[in-house]
Amino acid sequence: MKPFHPSCHIVLLAFLLLVLLSAQPVPAWAVDNFPDPPGTVAARLQERYDAMRSLSFSFVQSTSGQLAGRPREGSGRAVFLKTGTSKRMRWDYDSPERQVLVSDGTTFSMYFENLQQMIVSPAKVIEEDMTYSFFTGSGRLADEFAILGPNKNIVDTEYRDLRVIQLVPKSAESQVQDIHLWIGPDSLIQRIEIRDQFDTRTVLTLSHIEENTLDGKDEQALSALFSFSPPEGTEIIHQDE
Repeated sequence: MKPFHPSCHIVLLAFLLLVLLSAQPVPAWAVDNFPDPPGTVAARLQERYDAMRSLSFSFVQSTSGQLAGRPREGSGRAVFLKTGTSKRMRWDYDSPERQVLVSDGTTFSMYFENLQQMIVSPAKVIEEDMTYSFFTGSGRLADEFAILGPNKNIVDTEYRDLRVIQLVPKSAESQVQDIHLWIGPDSLIQRIEIRDQFDTRTVLTLSHIEENTLDGKDEQALSALFSFSPPEGTEIIHQDE
C-alpha cells in the first residue's frame, strides 16, 4: 500500500491542503463583507502569527490531481514552537496510517509506520517550506509572494465568513503556482490550498487552533515533544540533503 506522503507540496509543502474548484464568479460576500484590500489582510495575518510563541491545531489534509493518482486524505494534529532562534515543529498523522514528522531545529525526521521506516535529514531541508517558515515566524509573505484577491474560480459558501487571499510566488523557480488562504476575522488561518506547477492541489483545513499553549513548559518537556523514537525494528535512513 502506497503511504500517504504529506511532504511534497505543503509540509511538506508545507504546507500544505483540498477543494474542488467550480467555474463560477467570486460571490458577493468575498468582497462586500471584507472591504480591506488583500495586502492589509496579509499584513494583519503576519502580525498575528509573528506575535505567537507557539501554535497547535488539528488538520484534515487532502491531495488531488492527475499526477497525484486517486484523491488521498489524511488527518492529525500539528504543533509549532519558536523561542529566540530555535524553531521546532511536529505533525502527527493519525490516518490513513500513522506518520510522524518532527523537527527539533537541528534534524528533521519522517516516520512512516506502514513502511517501518524513518528518514532523518538536516533541518535546513524544510527551512524554505512555506508552512514551516510562516508558522515558525521566519517567513515574510510580502517578501516572497504577490498578494492578490482570490482566483475567480474559488467558491465556498461553507466558508462564507472567511476572507480569501491569493499568494503568487515571486520566484520564477517556485514549484508552486499559487496558494489560497482562508482567514477568519481574528486573523487566524483556517484553510490553506496549494496548487503546484502540475496542477496538483493540496488542502489543509484547520480546527481547534490554540496559541501559546507551550508557555511554561521546561526544556525537558519540550525536547520530549519535539523528538520521536521509532519502534524497535524500524529502518533508519539518513540523508545529508
